[in-house]
Amino acid sequence: MNFDFALVLVVATLLTAIGWMFDRFWLAPARQERIRAAGTRLAGKVPEETLVRLSHVPGWVDLSRSLFPVLLLVLVLRSFLVEPFQIPSGSMLPTLQVGDFILVNKYHYGLRLPVLNTKIVDVNDPKAGDVVVFKYPRDPSVNYIKRVVGLPGDRIRYQNKTLFVNGKPQPQQLLAQLPPLNPQQLLLVENLDGVQHRVYHDVASPGLVGEWVVPEGKYFVMGDNRDNSNDSRYWGFVPDELLVGKAFAVWMHWETFFSLPSFGDVRLID
Repeated sequence: MNFDFALVLVVATLLTAIGWMFDRFWLAPARQERIRAAGTRLAGKVPEETLVRLSHVPGWVDLSRSLFPVLLLVLVLRSFLVEPFQIPSGSMLPTLQVGDFILVNKYHYGLRLPVLNTKIVDVNDPKAGDVVVFKYPRDPSVNYIKRVVGLPGDRIRYQNKTLFVNGKPQPQQLLAQLPPLNPQQLLLVENLDGVQHRVYHDVASPGLVGEWVVPEGKYFVMGDNRDNSNDSRYWGFVPDELLVGKAFAVWMHWETFFSLPSFGDVRLID
């Protein structure tokens, strides 16, 4: 989806903040002054209906006062701590299923300003094996999720469905042929610089062959569903400034709107 929720949230928070401040420093003192003046004029015997009329708060002000603290809390949590995402495709199978709702650590790779995505505090750099959410380099309004397989300066080669990092093949071990009698996919566990995770290979697919050198400030990413992933092999590298955060947990699965959400597979992401 191209809907920029972060921008909407920032604008809504700003508007309600203006409404809250306008009431706090202008309208509220004016109401109190009217009530005080009425009390002085009527010798302290102000009728109830007059008090209600003089203390009336406009609807838009009341809405701003109610929403501002909630929106501010959501903005801070979503921008600097944790943000939820839903997995829309099968490019990260078998690690992540279509319909998985994941949590992304927004501060792991540094604190960034919402909307602008400008880093203001540097924390960690991505490591090989990290599952990251990032803005798609060809269309930054779209979020992608892949696994980091190449760091700045690394030479990446993909040949015979084997990943080579700086000339060293990353070990793979066959776990299962799916289905067993007429295999269409191979399920393997790959050891990527000490990070073990499962990957899929399609039996019938010849597999892409290529070699790349990762530039400074950029990363090479791939999907765990190796023959069904639109990743760095096809469109290039992910710049550091497009990183959103590190995916660390699955908290819910809800594949379609007409299905029931499930909490039976809550887990950390390998």
